[in-house]
Amino acid sequence: MKKFLILFAGILALAACAERTVSWPNPVFQGWYADPEGFVDGKTIWVYPTSSLPYGEQTFLDAYSTKDLVHWEKHPNIITNEQVKWVWQALWAPSIVKKDGMYYLFFAGNDVHEGEVGGIGVACSARPEGPFEDMLGRPLIQEIVNGAQPIDQFVFQDPKSGEWYMYYGGWRHCNIVRLAPDFKSLLPFEDGSIYKEITPEGYVEGPFMLYKDGKYYFMWSEGNWTQADYHVAYAIADSPFGPFRREETILETDASIGTGAGHHSVVKDPRTGGYLIVYHRHPLNDNDGNHRLVCIDPLVFTPDGKIEPVRMH
Repeated sequence: MKKFLILFAGILALAACAERTVSWPNPVFQGWYADPEGFVDGKTIWVYPTSSLPYGEQTFLDAYSTKDLVHWEKHPNIITNEQVKWVWQALWAPSIVKKDGMYYLFFAGNDVHEGEVGGIGVACSARPEGPFEDMLGRPLIQEIVNGAQPIDQFVFQDPKSGEWYMYYGGWRHCNIVRLAPDFKSLLPFEDGSIYKEITPEGYVEGPFMLYKDGKYYFMWSEGNWTQADYHVAYAIADSPFGPFRREETILETDASIGTGAGHHSVVKDPRTGGYLIVYHRHPLNDNDGNHRLVCIDPLVFTPDGKIEPVRMH
C-alpha cells in the first residue's frame, strides 16, 4: 500500500509538472499593455488588453491573436473613441463574449467619479478583431453603487442557469448585475434589486469568475496597480453570488522575474485542455507605473480543487 501511495504521489507530481510546462516567452507580445482579457474562439486564443498609457492617451484598444502562444497577430484599433463618442480618456479593461455569432465587447471609459459622464459601455461586431461599434451611445452603468466605481467589468454566463452576469468594481467594492439577453440593459434579481455587492476580504479591483467542476472560482486583484504589492487572490463558492471567502494569494511579485503581477483572466488552452492565466506585470527595476507587460503562465489546480500559486516565467 505504501509503495502504491508513493507511486500515486509521483504520478500526480509528474502531471503537475506537465501542466506547468511552457514553450512560449514572456511577455507574449511587445508593447505596454495591461488588464488582459483572454478569450478562446475555436482554436485561436485572443487577448484584449488596456493600452498602458497616460489616461488622456488611452483612447483606443488593440487585440492580439495566436494559435500557439508564440506567434501573435496584432489587430490595432478594434475600437476607439471615434466609435464611442462619450469616452475621451481611460478606455479600460475590455471583457469580451460571443453570443449568437456576434462578439460583444464591454469596456470602461473616463475613470468616472460621482456626477461625471463615463462608466461601463458595450459594443458589438461580427468579427473578433472588430471594428466594434458602440451599442448604446451612453454607458450601460454610470452610477457609483455600493461604493464601486464602474470599471473592470467581467461578463460571465452561468452554465447552470444560462443567465448572463457582470461582475465589476473598483475602489475596493465589487457588484454583480444581471444582464438582459441583448446586453443593452440590466435586469432585476428575484428580490427586485439591480445591484448586489459581493465584495470579498482584500478586494480592490479586477474581478474574474471561472466555473470548474461544479464550483465557482472568484478571483480579484489587491494592492496598488503601480506598485510591487499588486497581486491576485481567489475564493471558491457553490453559487455565482458567493459568499466568497478568501482562500489565498495565487499570483504575486517574483523579485527575480517581475513585479506587481495582477489584473488577470483565465482561459482553457484549446491545444491541451489545461488552464492558462493571462495577466500583466512590471519589468524588474522599472519605476514607471504604466510600464506593464502581458504575460501568460499555466494555472494549476490541486486534486482537492484548490489553485496552486502561479510560477511566473
